[in-house]
Amino acid sequence: MWSREIEEEDVCSGKLDGVVATRARKKQRKGSDTAVQGTNDSSVVSKASAAAQGYFRDPFIQHFVCKVSRRAPLINRGYFVRWRAVDHCVRRFLLITAKCPKRQVLSLGAGFDSLYFRLCADGALDGTAVFEVDFPDVARRKAALVTSNATLRGMLDPCLSPIPQPGPVYMCSSQYRLLGVDVREESQTEEALSAAGLDWAAPTLILSEVVLTYMETQRSDAVIGWAAKRLPWSLFVMYEQIRPDDPFGRVMQDHFLKLNSTLHALQQYPDLSAQRQRFLDKGWERCVCVDMNTFYLGLVPQEERDRIETLEPFDEHEEWHQKCSHYFILTASRGALMEQALLSQASVPSVSPSWGSTQLKASTVPVCLEGLGLASTWMRLEGLLLTGGSSRGGRVTQPRSLVRDQNGWRSTSVEASADLGVRLYHTVTPLPRGGGAVVYGGRSSPLRPNSDLFKLTFDLSAAKAPRPDAEKVQVEPMDCTGNPPPPRFRHTATVVRHKGRHFLFVFGGKNQSACALGDSSFLSLDQQHWTEFPVGGDVPAARHSHSACSYLGSVVVFGGLSREGEPLGDLSLLTPTERGFDWIRVAVHPPPVPRYSHCAHVFGDKLIAVGGAWMHSDGVPGVVIISLSTYSSMEFRLDTSSVPWPLMLHSFCSELTDSEELALLLIGGGGNCFSFGTHLNPQPISVCLQPIFDYLQPPGL
Repeated sequence: MWSREIEEEDVCSGKLDGVVATRARKKQRKGSDTAVQGTNDSSVVSKASAAAQGYFRDPFIQHFVCKVSRRAPLINRGYFVRWRAVDHCVRRFLLITAKCPKRQVLSLGAGFDSLYFRLCADGALDGTAVFEVDFPDVARRKAALVTSNATLRGMLDPCLSPIPQPGPVYMCSSQYRLLGVDVREESQTEEALSAAGLDWAAPTLILSEVVLTYMETQRSDAVIGWAAKRLPWSLFVMYEQIRPDDPFGRVMQDHFLKLNSTLHALQQYPDLSAQRQRFLDKGWERCVCVDMNTFYLGLVPQEERDRIETLEPFDEHEEWHQKCSHYFILTASRGALMEQALLSQASVPSVSPSWGSTQLKASTVPVCLEGLGLASTWMRLEGLLLTGGSSRGGRVTQPRSLVRDQNGWRSTSVEASADLGVRLYHTVTPLPRGGGAVVYGGRSSPLRPNSDLFKLTFDLSAAKAPRPDAEKVQVEPMDCTGNPPPPRFRHTATVVRHKGRHFLFVFGGKNQSACALGDSSFLSLDQQHWTEFPVGGDVPAARHSHSACSYLGSVVVFGGLSREGEPLGDLSLLTPTERGFDWIRVAVHPPPVPRYSHCAHVFGDKLIAVGGAWMHSDGVPGVVIISLSTYSSMEFRLDTSSVPWPLMLHSFCSELTDSEELALLLIGGGGNCFSFGTHLNPQPISVCLQPIFDYLQPPGL
């Protein structure tokens, strides 16, 4: 039996004769069609899970699965925003056409969708017929499920009659028609719809939920053009993927390739503007499309978002926003009436990066080391300590180390005097004058934040050995007095000075009850006492996953994710006063793109921020340099051409190195890529900053 790869090669090279080549193509296409039909089964299980957890109301979807299985919160949220976007468009169409004597919904590749049953139960189908089209095998299975289920069967009116087989119509009532036909076959589809009673002149909503992208682009383009030609009063609603070339997009594409369900449209129509132009070129008069971040923040009311975000414990913000940036909802119209049903242009502000002309080379460090939510600090010159986090093997409780010698970086074990426990998204803050470091906060789960503190003292005698087998760390719990702040994770902890004394300044974060914290807390490092200071000025908004760096006795806070779930791009300085501290908000020009889950360092009078997540800009965050003297900024892309795997720079840690050349060492990072699998950066990354060294130098040097 030929493999698929052999068939493709031979067909393309013309080595097979016409008959055999045709059979090979049919065999290949049949296998792909079967795989595409399998995506229906996976999708309906996920929709049933989201409905069962209360994300949306759908009492009928459960009847299309053998058993309701609970999906991860990230997948439930993803299917909620998909359901909500489609429902928004359908309801808008029904509202606009409410006075029309006849109207229709044509669902292409409907699968086991429950749209008809939901609309019927809501009494929203007055004068409306729903036509569902899918592969014959899928339509046959759905018809059997409906007729064998009393609840579903009861939603069909008495006009339901047995359908003679064979034939494309599998179910037929006055408001519901289920057809088994391949929509790629234009003439067959048109003939079947006409036979089923579709009125080509009536206002029609054409719905395509992740359907056309599975077709060869030429065929999906033909479907779009055919609908525009045959339905002059219509609204096309499409939900699909975009942005194939960034790290998340690469993981997404690989997933569907493994399923033998290639996303064809991504190559020719990779972004919103290309998709919009596609519909205009195929005969549609108007087209509006937005990605799901824009839809969620701009068209879902805050009250509803608040409800959704409290349904399940959740701490995968980066993955959620990445998923939403790789899907879109599109509406295209034909006819003046349908123009009113288009998506409104959601007013979500965006900032375009001010890219520098130089790209910064990213290269892999040949050490096997991965992790999410870990933290790092220097133990000694050329010796890094890594704490906490999680990896494919589970949560990490034992510290690890990275050491550089004449042979390069290598990983060594760490002998810790006590266990730091399970913690992610915590802080490890170096103390002044080489006094060790302080570990604070973090979480073991979104419902279990930590509030404990540990002081780490490093045994530098090990550094004198040529190649020590293990670094040694003394771990001592800190018994602090005063009123401690609430436990938290995704916060920052930075050393500040006040009247010659050093304090650990804790700002922001989140915990099990607060989606973002905005309090400021100060721990006296010599007295181990939580000290209260008056804090005034322009206090920054509550946030988490931001950065904070010590700078001339003050603290520079940049970015983060707000309480409303939107990335921030503001820059604030916390400066000491006679009585306490004041916040000063600084305007940066051009404004940096809002981001969170990044890392930042101060070099001279420059703030260097790397990586993170943003939502409304093309590409992915690289390195942004912000001058703390002139308050100007410049973004630089990362050249990842020598990195052989997708580089995801969130939930990672970084350190600035300058022993040989000024560079950033990026460690860990990655995450769950929706339902496409988990990607972890398997090795650290070095980013050389030498190409912009002149830009980093203070003026006059």
